[in-house]
Amino acid sequence: MGFSVWHWAILLLLIGVPVFFAVRSATSQAPAGLVGFGGWLMLLAIVQALTSLGTLAAFGSSSDSYKRLMALPNGTLAVYGEVALLLAFLVLQVVVFVAMLRRSYRFKQLFLYQWFAIPIVFVLDTVWISAVLGIPVSQVLTGNALIAPIVSFALTGIWVAYVYKSVRVRNTFTRAGASGQVVSVP
Repeated sequence: MGFSVWHWAILLLLIGVPVFFAVRSATSQAPAGLVGFGGWLMLLAIVQALTSLGTLAAFGSSSDSYKRLMALPNGTLAVYGEVALLLAFLVLQVVVFVAMLRRSYRFKQLFLYQWFAIPIVFVLDTVWISAVLGIPVSQVLTGNALIAPIVSFALTGIWVAYVYKSVRVRNTFTRAGASGQVVSVP
Protein backbone atom coordinates (compact mmCIF):
# COMPACT_ATOMS: atom_id res chain seq x y z
CA MET A 1 0.00 0.00 0.00
CA GLY A 2 1.73 3.16 -1.22
CA PHE A 3 1.03 6.81 -0.69
CA SER A 4 -0.46 8.74 -3.58
CA VAL A 5 0.40 12.33 -4.39
CA TRP A 6 -2.75 13.43 -2.56
CA HIS A 7 -1.64 11.68 0.62
CA TRP A 8 1.68 13.52 0.48
CA ALA A 9 -0.10 16.82 -0.22
CA ILE A 10 -2.33 16.35 2.82
CA LEU A 11 0.69 15.41 4.92
CA LEU A 12 2.50 18.54 3.74
CA LEU A 13 -0.51 20.65 4.72
CA LEU A 14 -0.73 19.02 8.14
CA ILE A 15 2.92 19.79 8.79
CA GLY A 16 3.32 22.97 6.80
CA VAL A 17 0.43 24.96 8.26
CA PRO A 18 1.56 24.78 11.93
CA VAL A 19 5.17 25.42 10.96
CA PHE A 20 4.11 28.37 8.75
CA PHE A 21 2.20 29.97 11.62
CA ALA A 22 5.09 29.36 13.99
CA VAL A 23 7.45 31.08 11.57
CA ARG A 24 5.00 33.90 10.91
CA SER A 25 4.56 34.63 14.61
CA ALA A 26 8.30 35.15 15.09
CA THR A 27 9.15 37.97 17.44
CA SER A 28 11.22 40.86 16.15
CA GLN A 29 13.43 41.01 19.25
CA ALA A 30 17.15 40.37 19.08
CA PRO A 31 17.67 41.69 15.54
CA ALA A 32 21.43 41.24 15.82
CA GLY A 33 21.12 37.50 16.37
CA LEU A 34 19.41 34.67 14.64
CA VAL A 35 15.85 34.23 15.88
CA GLY A 36 12.89 32.15 14.78
CA PHE A 37 12.30 29.08 12.71
CA GLY A 38 14.71 29.23 9.84
CA GLY A 39 17.63 27.29 8.47
CA TRP A 40 18.35 24.04 10.28
CA LEU A 41 15.74 24.78 12.94
CA MET A 42 13.01 24.73 10.28
CA LEU A 43 14.26 21.33 9.14
CA LEU A 44 14.21 20.12 12.76
CA ALA A 45 10.59 21.30 13.12
CA ILE A 46 9.59 19.34 10.03
CA VAL A 47 11.49 16.24 11.18
CA GLN A 48 9.88 16.47 14.64
CA ALA A 49 6.41 16.57 13.07
CA LEU A 50 7.24 13.65 10.78
CA THR A 51 8.53 11.50 13.65
CA SER A 52 5.19 11.81 15.43
CA LEU A 53 3.42 10.81 12.24
CA GLY A 54 5.92 7.96 11.81
CA THR A 55 5.02 6.62 15.25
CA LEU A 56 1.35 6.69 14.26
CA ALA A 57 2.21 4.90 11.02
CA ALA A 58 4.02 2.23 13.05
CA PHE A 59 0.75 1.52 14.84
CA GLY A 60 -1.04 1.05 11.54
CA SER A 61 1.64 -1.13 10.00
CA SER A 62 1.83 -3.32 13.11
CA SER A 63 -1.87 -4.18 13.25
CA ASP A 64 -1.41 -7.50 11.43
CA SER A 65 1.48 -8.45 13.71
CA TYR A 66 -0.62 -7.54 16.74
CA LYS A 67 -3.45 -9.78 15.53
CA ARG A 68 -1.05 -12.72 15.16
CA LEU A 69 0.53 -11.98 18.51
CA MET A 70 -2.84 -11.92 20.28
CA ALA A 71 -3.42 -15.54 19.29
CA LEU A 72 -0.47 -16.63 21.46
CA PRO A 73 -0.79 -17.30 25.19
CA ASN A 74 -0.35 -13.93 26.98
CA GLY A 75 -0.30 -12.31 23.55
CA THR A 76 -3.01 -9.83 24.45
CA LEU A 77 -1.00 -8.65 27.46
CA ALA A 78 2.11 -8.32 25.29
CA VAL A 79 0.23 -6.24 22.70
CA TYR A 80 -1.36 -3.97 25.31
CA GLY A 81 2.02 -3.36 26.94
CA GLU A 82 3.69 -2.53 23.65
CA VAL A 83 0.85 -0.23 22.60
CA ALA A 84 1.01 1.54 25.98
CA LEU A 85 4.76 2.07 25.57
CA LEU A 86 4.37 3.41 22.03
CA LEU A 87 1.50 5.69 23.09
CA ALA A 88 3.60 7.10 25.93
CA PHE A 89 6.42 7.75 23.47
CA LEU A 90 3.98 9.37 21.02
CA VAL A 91 2.69 11.65 23.78
CA LEU A 92 6.28 12.68 24.55
CA GLN A 93 6.90 13.42 20.86
CA VAL A 94 3.75 15.57 20.65
CA VAL A 95 4.66 17.43 23.86
CA VAL A 96 8.13 18.17 22.43
CA PHE A 97 6.58 19.37 19.15
CA VAL A 98 4.09 21.63 20.93
CA ALA A 99 6.87 23.06 23.12
CA MET A 100 8.80 23.74 19.93
CA LEU A 101 5.91 25.54 18.25
CA ARG A 102 5.23 27.58 21.41
CA ARG A 103 8.93 28.50 21.59
CA SER A 104 9.06 27.28 25.17
CA TYR A 105 12.35 27.51 27.03
CA ARG A 106 11.70 23.89 28.09
CA PHE A 107 12.02 22.63 24.51
CA LYS A 108 15.73 21.88 24.78
CA GLN A 109 15.25 19.79 27.92
CA LEU A 110 12.22 17.97 26.50
CA PHE A 111 14.09 17.24 23.27
CA LEU A 112 16.91 15.72 25.32
CA TYR A 113 14.38 13.55 27.20
CA GLN A 114 12.97 12.40 23.88
CA TRP A 115 16.46 11.36 22.80
CA PHE A 116 16.95 9.37 26.01
CA ALA A 117 13.53 7.78 25.53
CA ILE A 118 14.48 6.15 22.21
CA PRO A 119 16.72 3.40 23.67
CA ILE A 120 14.66 3.19 26.86
CA VAL A 121 11.45 2.45 24.95
CA PHE A 122 13.27 -0.05 22.73
CA VAL A 123 14.79 -1.93 25.68
CA LEU A 124 11.55 -1.89 27.69
CA ASP A 125 9.57 -3.13 24.70
CA THR A 126 12.04 -5.94 24.01
CA VAL A 127 12.18 -7.04 27.64
CA TRP A 128 8.38 -6.79 27.96
CA ILE A 129 7.68 -8.96 24.93
CA SER A 130 10.33 -11.47 25.97
CA ALA A 131 9.11 -11.72 29.57
CA VAL A 132 5.38 -11.84 28.84
CA LEU A 133 5.64 -14.38 26.04
CA GLY A 134 8.40 -16.36 27.75
CA ILE A 135 10.73 -16.35 24.76
CA PRO A 136 14.43 -15.47 24.66
CA VAL A 137 15.43 -11.91 23.78
CA SER A 138 17.39 -13.24 20.80
CA GLN A 139 14.13 -14.47 19.32
CA VAL A 140 12.50 -11.06 19.79
CA LEU A 141 15.44 -9.28 18.13
CA THR A 142 15.32 -11.05 14.79
CA GLY A 143 16.39 -9.61 11.46
CA ASN A 144 17.08 -5.91 11.37
CA ALA A 145 15.31 -5.08 14.64
CA LEU A 146 18.33 -3.23 16.03
CA ILE A 147 19.08 -1.07 12.99
CA ALA A 148 16.17 1.38 13.20
CA PRO A 149 16.56 2.27 16.91
CA ILE A 150 20.34 2.66 16.59
CA VAL A 151 20.05 4.91 13.53
CA SER A 152 17.25 6.89 15.17
CA PHE A 153 19.29 7.35 18.35
CA ALA A 154 22.39 8.43 16.41
CA LEU A 155 20.55 10.92 14.18
CA THR A 156 18.61 12.37 17.10
CA GLY A 157 21.91 12.72 18.96
CA ILE A 158 23.18 14.93 16.15
CA TRP A 159 20.04 17.06 16.46
CA VAL A 160 20.49 17.25 20.25
CA ALA A 161 24.03 18.57 19.72
CA TYR A 162 22.63 21.17 17.31
CA VAL A 163 19.88 22.20 19.75
CA TYR A 164 22.38 22.74 22.56
CA LYS A 165 25.00 24.57 20.45
CA SER A 166 22.87 26.69 18.11
CA VAL A 167 22.61 30.45 18.59
CA ARG A 168 19.29 30.43 16.73
CA VAL A 169 17.87 27.86 19.15
CA ARG A 170 19.15 29.82 22.15
CA ASN A 171 17.54 33.03 20.82
CA THR A 172 14.27 31.38 19.75
CA PHE A 173 13.26 29.27 22.74
CA THR A 174 12.94 31.91 25.43
CA ARG A 175 9.23 31.98 26.21
CA ALA A 176 8.23 31.05 29.71
CA GLY A 177 4.82 29.51 30.19
CA ALA A 178 2.18 30.89 32.53
CA SER A 179 3.71 28.95 35.40
CA GLY A 180 7.12 30.45 34.70
CA GLN A 181 6.04 34.11 34.69
CA VAL A 182 6.67 36.32 37.66
CA VAL A 183 3.68 38.27 38.92
CA SER A 184 4.42 41.77 40.14
CA VAL A 185 2.16 43.26 42.76
CA PRO A 186 2.02 47.09 42.88
